[in-house]
Amino acid sequence: MGYKSAIIKPFAHHVAAQIHKQSKQPHYWQNKILETLTQTGCQTLFGRDHGLADVRCYNDFKKQVPVVEYEGLSPYIQQIMDGAQDVLWRGAPIYFAKTSGTTSGAKYIPITRDSVSYHVNSARNAVFCYIAETGNSSFFDGGMIFLSGSPELEKIGSILTGRLSGIVNHQIPWYIKRNQLPSWKTNCIDDWEEKVEAIAEETIRSDMRLIGGIPSWVQMYFDKLLEKTGKPTIRDIFPQLQLYVYGGVNYEPYRQRFENTLGRQVHTIETYPASEGFIAFQDSQQEEGLLLQINAGIFYEFIPAQEVFLPNPHRISLEEVELGVNYAIVLNTNAGLWGYLIGDTVKFVSTNPYRIVVTGRTKHFISAFGEHVISEEVDSALQDALAVMPAEVTEYHVAPQVSPADGSLPYHEWFVEFNQYPPDISQFAMLINQSLMRKNIYYNDLLSGSVLQPLKITLIQRDGFRQYMKLAGKLGGQNKVPRLADNRQMADALFPFIRQS
Repeated sequence: MGYKSAIIKPFAHHVAAQIHKQSKQPHYWQNKILETLTQTGCQTLFGRDHGLADVRCYNDFKKQVPVVEYEGLSPYIQQIMDGAQDVLWRGAPIYFAKTSGTTSGAKYIPITRDSVSYHVNSARNAVFCYIAETGNSSFFDGGMIFLSGSPELEKIGSILTGRLSGIVNHQIPWYIKRNQLPSWKTNCIDDWEEKVEAIAEETIRSDMRLIGGIPSWVQMYFDKLLEKTGKPTIRDIFPQLQLYVYGGVNYEPYRQRFENTLGRQVHTIETYPASEGFIAFQDSQQEEGLLLQINAGIFYEFIPAQEVFLPNPHRISLEEVELGVNYAIVLNTNAGLWGYLIGDTVKFVSTNPYRIVVTGRTKHFISAFGEHVISEEVDSALQDALAVMPAEVTEYHVAPQVSPADGSLPYHEWFVEFNQYPPDISQFAMLINQSLMRKNIYYNDLLSGSVLQPLKITLIQRDGFRQYMKLAGKLGGQNKVPRLADNRQMADALFPFIRQS
């Protein structure tokens, strides 16, 4: 054991013990955070506009603060950009995290002096919980690589602005900084393909032990390493690689190809970071779900997913959530976000402590015929099919086909890129369809009632999704392929990349 891993291990045990102690008092911490938020918030422009000084309890809070998407807070954010102070939170943000918006173009999410530490420390705490549970800290003695966006920041007024991953790069603790790759210069390369080439060249002879990043882009990095070395697996290049940290997407569709490329199984840590706040992380290799961060500057609210776009949805605090219900998550934070609907849906798998799984996006579903199929069901149905008929899926996207050219019944069209094809595509599609019928009663009823026909798979050529993302200007970094859409905007854009048989 190296000196760094030996020093960090007792600290990791202490931090993990504190986290699990706090998780046993979730309502105390949530009430305390709500009190702190309203006491500070009442001194801001938003607080005066919404009567936060009159809030004494959660029911008061719900009456005063509406649930909004980004557009509901954008007038306040514009005032911050124009130089105003004490608008959403005391003072001014120290950063804006720039994200891609769906209806409003780019979004600028404030990060304040009060909130920034949680973005960094929560990721650290996920790793420390892993060390406390497994006893393994040896990866701190080797290289750590994080595939992320550029750390170069621009300014809006006096506020530094960039992608969240780039902002976090400025906050990396010293004990990780010395082991961190790629170098600053390489990390600042804008073109993703050029960047991956440079990262591979820079790390190819290093003792890499931990890697972090979105699975599809990490796979691209792995492929580049294998191409450069001619080695059969990543294990032959990095024999001590032992831990993979990811977030933002479901890892399971990538797992088989990922592990085949690695040449071994490695431990994984799933995280749930967002520009709006670090919400949850995997604290155990044994337990299902991600531990909700109940003392991280966020007061959580939840809305049953099917009600999220109703005029008066049922809005509840953590105390009222139930197991197995699909909720849209609402954040109130010490970065000055109030009643903020971030667009994710979650489901609780435990309430002691509170653990969640991310089930999808409020706007990523298919309900062209009333079926309301969500990402969790699609991901799970694909996994069921892969368990019966092994294949390696690189990426996929599902959209409704409302008006087939041959005049037949509508169906769900699955655009799938395989690295290793199943022996029988039609049978593979049938397995997915059967699983989806079991998971979603409305989908089952539509097929049984001859409103829909079974789903169809359209094969995407090798590297097709990467080419699509490049053309869309979303190659690499924190960008993810949308798994579901209730329209054919992306489906139609994929047609140039259909595999010709």
